[in-house]
Amino acid sequence: MKQLIILITISLIVSCTSNKSEHFDLVISNVNLIDGTGKSLQTGVSIGINDGKIAAIGTTLSGSQRNHIDGTGKFVIPGLFDCHVHTGNFERDFPRFVHYGVTSVFVTGGGLCTNDFYASMRKQGNQDSIPAPFVFHTSQHFTMEGRHPAKTYKSSNWRDGITIFYLKDTLQIEDLVKEVSQYPIVGIKLTIEDGPAPPFVKRIPQSFINKTVKEASKHGLEVFAHVSDNVELEMAINGGVQNLVHFTGVNIDPEDSIQVRLLQKFAERNPYWVTTLMIDKSFLYPIHPEWFESKSMLSVYKEAVNALTPELIDRGKIYIQILMDEYGINENSLEAFMLPQVEDIKFLDEMGFNMVLGTDTGNDFNFPGYSLHEEMQLLELGGMEPIEIIKMGTLNAAEMLHAQDSLGSIKVGKIANMVLLDKSPLENINNTLLINSVIKRGRIQERLDQ
Repeated sequence: MKQLIILITISLIVSCTSNKSEHFDLVISNVNLIDGTGKSLQTGVSIGINDGKIAAIGTTLSGSQRNHIDGTGKFVIPGLFDCHVHTGNFERDFPRFVHYGVTSVFVTGGGLCTNDFYASMRKQGNQDSIPAPFVFHTSQHFTMEGRHPAKTYKSSNWRDGITIFYLKDTLQIEDLVKEVSQYPIVGIKLTIEDGPAPPFVKRIPQSFINKTVKEASKHGLEVFAHVSDNVELEMAINGGVQNLVHFTGVNIDPEDSIQVRLLQKFAERNPYWVTTLMIDKSFLYPIHPEWFESKSMLSVYKEAVNALTPELIDRGKIYIQILMDEYGINENSLEAFMLPQVEDIKFLDEMGFNMVLGTDTGNDFNFPGYSLHEEMQLLELGGMEPIEIIKMGTLNAAEMLHAQDSLGSIKVGKIANMVLLDKSPLENINNTLLINSVIKRGRIQERLDQ
């Protein structure tokens, strides 16, 4: 009887497999596959897609196909994630993300982020008629009145209890966490920092951090903290924070045994840390108008050069000098700003941290979609390998958002979000901008005119 059951089971498995191989909505044949896991390049691969998911991967696929892409000489990577996004106009920005192969975004609060605004973004991301990435998001900011981000970006849009939560005492945190947990959030956005620029304010108290993490865990939520220096990093680690959505401003010293022990303590939590190097490059943009001449930049972004008034340039120079003083550097070149930070990121990566790509899009000269490629270029400039950078923007990101079962790598059963490239990104990460096609949920997406 047992043998009969086994034979029937095998027969059913073979039957199901055979049915799946008979027809595909889309086949990409003979393509070079970079699957997002960090594994080596696979050549001569064919990928079959059905019902928006990857149905088969092999050297040859038999059966009929509704649509076909000849992948000869091309390279396919998973759809990219930008894991630090703000947008005041998602209907404008979402097609721009997709144009650049960003098929998922992580929105970490903002002045317009009411529950209805979040719901509208999710709805836009879940439909297939208009190009839009899948949307993941945190709660609204947990912070205190008169602090970042409301202090930094003054606006009437910051409304306590609606677009932001001003913490007044630790007793309040329990009810707030319970309130936001009823929505489809990935976790709590907690702003610890005192900046990011003078005049600085007091940081959020340590007891508030501890309480937020404790209450979040009761509801199966993690905390995504915003820090911008070593003091705030230590506060986040001591408070039990699991994820950091901002790297710029932190200074890692491998020779500092106390800091290394603290980081080792943090690494035991299997934390995720978003890069956001583009923040500093965005500050440098006003004094480098030649950067706008890139052939890959959308013309709508090049129009930003028209906004480079003498006043804006002067203000940018002042802020750059503040950063130079903070970083202890004496030149405002891209290399001077970036190389030490990428060295730190490489050190953290080697320690076992899960580094994730994110840009803090929404700031001036930080462009939806395009700047994620700039983020990757900065990491390669600092010596990181393209295959690891791609993993940071795909599988690592999906894992941080607990979406790795459906997104983040090219694997049978996962949603078919992919970017087809004309040249190998493993030779030069700039080649991620040479996009042939963007595929979201198995459908080729319409891209914007250059």
